[in-house]
Amino acid sequence: MDAASDALKIGDMSDFKFLKGSEDWWRQAVVYQIYPRSFADSNGDGIGDIRGIISRADYLKSLGIDAVWLSPHYPSALADGGYDVDDYRNVDPRLGTLEDFDEMIEQLHRRDIRVIVDIVPNHSGSNHVWFQEALRSPKGSPARDRYIFRDGKGENCEIRPSELVSHFGPTAWTRITEPDGTPGQWYMHLFAPEQPDFNWDNPEVREDFLKTIRFWSDRGVDGYRIDVAHALTKNLANGHLPERTGYDLSLVKHDGSDDLFDRDEVHEIYASWRKVYNEYDPPRVAVAEAWVHANRRARYASTEGLGQSFAFDLLGTPWNKKRFHSTIDYQLKAAAENGSSTTWVFSNHDVIRHATRFGLPESALSNLPAWYRSADREKQINVELGFDRARAATMLVLALPGSTYLYQGEELGMQEPLNIPSEQMQDPQWFRSEGSISRDGCRVPMPWTSTGSSFGFGPGGAHLPQPAWFKDVNVEVQDKDGKSTLNLYRNALRIRRDLLCAEEIKWVKHPLAADVLHFKRPNGWQCVTNFGTKPFKLPKGQILLATKDVVDGKLPANATAWIK
Repeated sequence: MDAASDALKIGDMSDFKFLKGSEDWWRQAVVYQIYPRSFADSNGDGIGDIRGIISRADYLKSLGIDAVWLSPHYPSALADGGYDVDDYRNVDPRLGTLEDFDEMIEQLHRRDIRVIVDIVPNHSGSNHVWFQEALRSPKGSPARDRYIFRDGKGENCEIRPSELVSHFGPTAWTRITEPDGTPGQWYMHLFAPEQPDFNWDNPEVREDFLKTIRFWSDRGVDGYRIDVAHALTKNLANGHLPERTGYDLSLVKHDGSDDLFDRDEVHEIYASWRKVYNEYDPPRVAVAEAWVHANRRARYASTEGLGQSFAFDLLGTPWNKKRFHSTIDYQLKAAAENGSSTTWVFSNHDVIRHATRFGLPESALSNLPAWYRSADREKQINVELGFDRARAATMLVLALPGSTYLYQGEELGMQEPLNIPSEQMQDPQWFRSEGSISRDGCRVPMPWTSTGSSFGFGPGGAHLPQPAWFKDVNVEVQDKDGKSTLNLYRNALRIRRDLLCAEEIKWVKHPLAADVLHFKRPNGWQCVTNFGTKPFKLPKGQILLATKDVVDGKLPANATAWIK
């Protein structure tokens, strides 16, 4: 074995110690994302709720996670899965009450699990009291200035103000009817019409979100995931209106002057939020959902800003050693430069589950919408291969410095449910944009048991149809199986907690095994992932855990092992 290696140190963390009560708990935390409406239903109405989460608190503790991230729990018309917020300082009555939320915080904190909640600042729901006031108010009023209202073009203002498409197509402008019944102004919405964009040039909008952050922080929330963090500030000066035909990142400028996204002035907002976070002991944490060019990510993750930013690169990286190595190396070096810690994520509420993605041919990966809408999409999935690769990939990133974000159900090795009838889908992206997938598959309610009307999700049915194969892929079945994916995750998180050390890795090169990715942590912890097709002879040491059985000291293909 060629032991040539190079080292990568993440910041000046030589004396870093992972302590549960440390202000730095988030740097190498494992965070479990809960999509509340699909996690556990306590009252049988088919929608998951806060008391359902409370009922599964011991399960969350058994996983060994450090925190949960709660997707929106606010009152909402559910035009976009809860990301159309009608009241930022309350709980959706279908999910529970503020008292239920407080009890959830207490129960999770009692089990040493912190709580991160979603903040959705780019837009509100159309039922928000401010937007309803704007609809009742005249043109030019303070109420309308909280949003982006503009006159249309043409003799009767019948033409939309600019050629700007929505993420959900076909236009980001919707015309209102004025209080007197006449056709009126248009308002901007980068997403669904039920999601009007805030005007972040308005000081009242800025102040209200500071109030919201304090409201939840005072209730014990430990951190925030900032939705569409790159889109708040827009170029609206001197009557200018943005135009855009699509939302591919290649269309976004690299220098902070883009009309819509990643403008430099957005960081003034996050600097003000950081001051509020730091009012608390320990300071509240935040992570940005910022789809920006890699060279622009650091400012979101700075200590003067949110502190951390999602690195989504691995969401689109195929199962390829060179691609994984370059992506990981880049992210770790970027984290070292800004003093933050990076994030690792393979699945969430917006993407095809990674156990399915890793089972697809690269031709399908390069155009997921076309694959998703094809008649033979299921036949293109190699289920066993995707399952093996997903387990190996997760164990790989759990060994890296930084925090790992898991998504509910991935600990069961869940594939993407693909047989939801179109008439039962709920995702506006599916109905309004032909060149997209439906996100409903990854939001299908969790299976807890092998039987019952909703596989243990609740005493009634489920708000999205669950596949029959849930009878074999659920918590009840896997809890009893020592080799299940559920117990692999539990063991990995237990071992990881004992091994965490300084945020440093050393790559180990294997010239004769080009498909093997191998690195060491400072305390002797080693991670080896075999991306190839042939078994690989592992270096000497104690095998702590492996995603597949090691035979005669050899790690099988599509597998990861931890060695000490």
